[in-house]
Amino acid sequence: MEVVALIGPSGSGKSHRALAVARDYGAEAIIDDGLLIQGSRILAGVSAKEQPTRVGAIRTAIFSDPEHAREVKEKLAAITPRRVLILSTSREMAERITRRLELPPPSIWVDITDVATPKEIARALKIRNQLGKHVIPAPTMEVKPRFKGTFIEPLKTILRRRKAPPGKKKNLWVEQTTVRPTFNALGHFYIAPNAVAQLAAYMATAAGLQDPRVQVENREGKLVLNLEVNAPYGVYWPPLLQTAQKRIKAAITNMTALEIEAVNITVRGIKFDGLKGPQFVAVSAEHPHNHDWQNRRPPLL
Repeated sequence: MEVVALIGPSGSGKSHRALAVARDYGAEAIIDDGLLIQGSRILAGVSAKEQPTRVGAIRTAIFSDPEHAREVKEKLAAITPRRVLILSTSREMAERITRRLELPPPSIWVDITDVATPKEIARALKIRNQLGKHVIPAPTMEVKPRFKGTFIEPLKTILRRRKAPPGKKKNLWVEQTTVRPTFNALGHFYIAPNAVAQLAAYMATAAGLQDPRVQVENREGKLVLNLEVNAPYGVYWPPLLQTAQKRIKAAITNMTALEIEAVNITVRGIKFDGLKGPQFVAVSAEHPHNHDWQNRRPPLL
């Protein structure tokens, strides 16, 4: 097995260019910040970007935990790549990683300045310093299950290959992910239940429901949203409520990366345009009553 090392300062764009560099040098697997990545899949490891502190992130990146190192070593032995690309901030760090994973020392050294222009490096540093964003060279669908509660965004980019073989495309389309760890310089980021409730209420209103009240339950890291709403008079409710469920779940999942177990919507009353009075109808969106809704309007009780 041969090792290629891509080195450069933190935030200079190594992870962003890892897939293109791996393609250029024929590396079949990538080791980046504690993760073993092959193609579009995360095969093993724990990401340094999941750690709550910067010290913890560094220890994870260099595989200080023997169990972490063992998992990645076993997976490497199983896939037997001919070449592996290791990302690191220095030669010393790359050599430490290879020792921990019992790999041969790097035989090819690639500096970030060899694959990125000064302008591109400066832009990457600006994004890191001002926005606290980090790139993981894997699709969002692979990253999300490992980053509970972390700000996650998909990143689709066209990268120019510096050493494309003759007859091969120089432009490489890649799908990656940006995350914002809690240890970044901007401070710790938390998503308060009240923020989730406000977002759910906003989406319920946008879906045509009125006066939403939202309760957020946390069940071992998975959220259950319970909404009570007023529904408009004269409208077929089940499709309206089911559409609201889907919109609320999609919006919160996409914007916060939190896992939503259920969205329960109960109609506590009917909203009459221009009329006021007591309202006593209640219907659950998850278990609508078996009535012939197509042929009549919602009942008035």
